[in-house]
Amino acid sequence: MESEPLYNLLQLPKEVDQPMEEELPRGAGPGGKKKYLPPNSRKDPKFEELQKVLMEWINTTLLPEHIVVRSLEEDMFDGLILHHLFQKLAALKLEVEEISLTSASQRRKLGVILEAVNQSLQVEEQQAKWSVETIFNKDLLATLHLLVALVKHFQPDLPLPDNVQVEVIHIESTKAGLKSDKLVEQLTEECSSHKDQPSQDTFDELFKLAPEKVHAVKEAVVSFVNQKVENLGLSVQSLDTQFADGVILLLLIGQLEGFFLHLKEFYLTPSSPIEMLHNVTLALELLKDEGLLSYPVNPEDIVNKDAKSTLRILYSLFQKHAPRAH
Repeated sequence: MESEPLYNLLQLPKEVDQPMEEELPRGAGPGGKKKYLPPNSRKDPKFEELQKVLMEWINTTLLPEHIVVRSLEEDMFDGLILHHLFQKLAALKLEVEEISLTSASQRRKLGVILEAVNQSLQVEEQQAKWSVETIFNKDLLATLHLLVALVKHFQPDLPLPDNVQVEVIHIESTKAGLKSDKLVEQLTEECSSHKDQPSQDTFDELFKLAPEKVHAVKEAVVSFVNQKVENLGLSVQSLDTQFADGVILLLLIGQLEGFFLHLKEFYLTPSSPIEMLHNVTLALELLKDEGLLSYPVNPEDIVNKDAKSTLRILYSLFQKHAPRAH
């Protein structure tokens, strides 16, 4: 990560008498305009959460290709990851070179990719909040706008943090010096009403109105699960923790629904949150395909050991298969 430019810009007046050429952000030469993201905006919890969710989404999507993103600011600029991501999402092949080593070839590749992206999103180049220059120059805001647009188009059910907005400093270099204005940039939309949220189900009511019954329900579900996985040499003691990596959940679904899961399709011994998220996401997709997921469940909630979400998906299996046990 490169050092923060213009770290003291928050103290700049509306006009600065002398230009500060060597401290200008990328692209803000004489007569140019540039957006600068100050440190306090970078540390905004919702802004950080948005980056985390998008990175997990990219890493999960590109998991079969063994591609891992660690920084949206540093890893997206040359078009390599964006190339693979868009091809995967749009299910098409782009005629670009796989690896570009020079700046010129990277820009050309990025241009082809963004042209295809804009066509797919039906966004005019002039209206897009990203461009070849901004992405190539590692403009984090432009990269986030692009990724959020891809999520909304290709995976609208992915829960992004709502109403993410950050304070941005717009800088313009003029003959008189630097002019700066503070503006707020909106990255994700605010939920307009509670209608956008799923209505409460039985488990919301159970945890809220009858918490004393939760333990009994957990015991019944755990007993059911153990009946089904004991022939695999498995035993569940804690519903809250043992399903977080998705392994037992996948094996349970395979047993009950008659699926054969090849070991190449999931991680039998996941060693990172990304691998755990892959397993849980696969499990939820299988449940959804079988019509068992009547209430939306966020895979991150399972990985984070959310008891209500875990109980919700296990109970969907319990409802369908428990009568057979009797």
